[in-house]
Amino acid sequence: MDVRSRNNVVVTGRPEGRAVVLAHGFGCDQNLWRLVVPRLARDFRVVLFDHVGAGRSDLSAWREERYAALDGYAEDVLEICAELDLHDAVLVGHSVSAMIAVLAVNREPARFAGLVLLTPSPRYIDDEDYRGGFSEADIEELLDSLESNYLGWSAAMAPVIMGNPDRPELGEELTNSFCRTDPAIARVFARATFLSDNRADLAAVAVPTLVVECRQDVIAPPEVGAYVHAAVGGSRLVTLDATGHCPQLSAPEATGAAIAEFAAELR
Repeated sequence: MDVRSRNNVVVTGRPEGRAVVLAHGFGCDQNLWRLVVPRLARDFRVVLFDHVGAGRSDLSAWREERYAALDGYAEDVLEICAELDLHDAVLVGHSVSAMIAVLAVNREPARFAGLVLLTPSPRYIDDEDYRGGFSEADIEELLDSLESNYLGWSAAMAPVIMGNPDRPELGEELTNSFCRTDPAIARVFARATFLSDNRADLAAVAVPTLVVECRQDVIAPPEVGAYVHAAVGGSRLVTLDATGHCPQLSAPEATGAAIAEFAAELR
């Protein structure tokens, strides 16, 4: 199968610039990056794509056995990089794609110059002295609600995830994005997302890493950002003066600047 068609790969920006690969989160597609792309495209070659099952990806490529765990998505990212012959790239992962990016970088670190983890969470469920932000019962209730009424769940949860209640158009955009996803695919991706535990993978990251969190985020609270920063050796933590889990929409200027400045500093 053609990788570019499978993942609806779009390349823009400066052809001779360092590649910055943008990986979107659950229930989203590459359109969620549109407000930061102009800032990045001035200096970099920007690579956008849709995870299989999202956006304008080839839905016929979706297989539950491949995408029931985050490893399948990480393999796709590496296949995209190989198809485009990318080297010294910066891989940017938002939300669950932050851990997908960690898995990809750990498999082929020589291909990447740097890693940006935007509102990451290696585990959503609290565990002993680790605070992920949710109890096991919370996540089971969330998944049960999603599986029984995906459209209703999307309408209720997307505005909470987005935050910024004074800007309802942001929550509406995320709701619409969720609702465009096939419910059967969303259920599998949700379980892969919310039941994952990638804490052990963080210590293996061997490339320069920027952790970007928001001042207030119900999905990835500050304790999680601090944990990721401490677990990834030599990483840098930036806290945006922004709220919600999707700063590429709610604070695109600050998000784009953080990514661009980090990428520009890499050798």
